[in-house]
Amino acid sequence: MSGSFKRAERRRAVRHQLSDEFWSRVEPWLPHHVSPTPRGGRPRLDLRAVATTVFFVLKTGCQWLSVPREAFGCSGPSAHRYFQEWVTHGVFLDLWREGLLEYDDARGIDWTWQSIDGAITKAPLGVKVPDPIPQTALSLVPSGRCRRMGLGSQSV
Repeated sequence: MSGSFKRAERRRAVRHQLSDEFWSRVEPWLPHHVSPTPRGGRPRLDLRAVATTVFFVLKTGCQWLSVPREAFGCSGPSAHRYFQEWVTHGVFLDLWREGLLEYDDARGIDWTWQSIDGAITKAPLGVKVPDPIPQTALSLVPSGRCRRMGLGSQSV
């Protein structure tokens, strides 16, 4: 990997680091695990590095396998494992609810008015299915080439 590519990765990673303020609000919602046995098992990763990686993927749409481990301190597959665990524990739903309540306190949400947006229509750029080509008397008779290859009937 070239040096300029690594520098670009580091710049991108710095741009996506979680702020201390944001981290202080997210961190209490994340599940913390205590090792179930004295011998331990696989050590847990730094939750801030994992959260940074998860939010990077969610913001950019990057594939989990394409996340540069050196940039965030956590591999994409490891972050995906934690992401699935957090979804199961309802972390993102809790964060969403908390954000809504905070916004309601700051700006106010008119909870009596609701809107649903959606559309069920035919895709405008959909492919038009061509009309079937009508069969003619000639298309029903196998050509000489087909007979020679053994694909058509031998008697005409």
